[in-house]
Amino acid sequence: MTLTDIPAGFEPHFRKAPLTDPWEPLYSKKTDKGVTVGLRLATPHTNARGLIHGGLIAALADAAMGYSCAQATGWSTSLVTISLSVDYAGAAEIGQWLAVEGEAIKTGSTICFAQCLAKADDAVIARASGTFRVVPKKG
Repeated sequence: MTLTDIPAGFEPHFRKAPLTDPWEPLYSKKTDKGVTVGLRLATPHTNARGLIHGGLIAALADAAMGYSCAQATGWSTSLVTISLSVDYAGAAEIGQWLAVEGEAIKTGSTICFAQCLAKADDAVIARASGTFRVVPKKG
């Protein structure tokens, strides 16, 4: 796989944010379970040791889980993070494909619970869970 190869099913990410602008290009795909956010890892994603920064993984996990909750509500609500927990189980390097696979676990009228796995070239490097406040979209 080359640095420009994008796995099947991924398209340019449907939402832009100032936080993620330096990490572009970002990709995503929607599944029955949730939303996966992906990118080809590069130098701007690294820490001082040249490994992929845990903060990148946490931010993308937060996003993938939030998007998964939004999808579970039919994209009719906004969500804000109440809590986020990340367990790191490995490391990733420049050139690998990072896929952060979000899944909504339970959605109610005010709270959504979600989880995700972060994978570097299909090897799990982190898992996360999050709780999100469901906020009606302003009209």
